Amino acid sequence: MATDYDAPRKTDDEISADSIEELKARRADKTSGVVDEDEAEAAEGFELPGADLSGEELSVRVLPPQQDEFTCMSCFLVHHRSQLATFKGDQPICSECAA
Repeated sequence: MATDYDAPRKTDDEISADSIEELKARRADKTSGVVDEDEAEAAEGFELPGADLSGEELSVRVLPPQQDEFTCMSCFLVHHRSQLATFKGDQPICSECAA
């Protein structure tokens, strides 16, 4: 953006007067900062294309636990044996939960 260095410059008083006038104008406009829209109501009417999956069936092949896996009794996730940190009683605990 080009700057005109020959144009008269405003003093600090003029700059503050301009900003005060702008504030008064904004204050007079009562509806400038008010938003009457409820986000929950707006989201209810909004639907993404292809979002209705009620007619779809999900088929997942579930594998039984492998010999080199264990289920952590703290987070209940299946981990590889290399993640085994300790046993609490006879229950295996992974390294993330033991930390």
